[in-house]
Amino acid sequence: MAKLDAEQRRDLGLLIARVGMGAMFMVHGWPKISGGPETWAKIGKAMGVLGIDFAPTFWGFCAAVSEFVGGLLLATGIAFVPAVLTLIFTMFVAALVHLDKGDGIKGASHAIEAGVVFIALALTGPGRYAVELRKRRES
Repeated sequence: MAKLDAEQRRDLGLLIARVGMGAMFMVHGWPKISGGPETWAKIGKAMGVLGIDFAPTFWGFCAAVSEFVGGLLLATGIAFVPAVLTLIFTMFVAALVHLDKGDGIKGASHAIEAGVVFIALALTGPGRYAVELRKRRES
């Protein structure tokens, strides 16, 4: 078995992180997407922690799409930056909701931890093992 160099290990680590987090967010987001407008409105009320009280159904739908579609895009590496930025924002709001409800840091920890991983991924990029939709330039 060939030994992996540092760059190959980095890219493999990014792939594992992207696919693992992406898959879990797809699982987490699917019930929200399939829940329909009633579920979206309930989720969208979370924007109240930012002082945004209008269009809760819209905001809830955005959060559901962020988790499910964002998870899919994260896993594949397609539209990586927009996907990870929406996931960061969604986790920021989720953490604020937990803290506002009095759940404390333990209650907000899942959202904070996921947000930290998404920030790290945003800074490092998707790595070599990502789906590319545009044609690579010949060097």
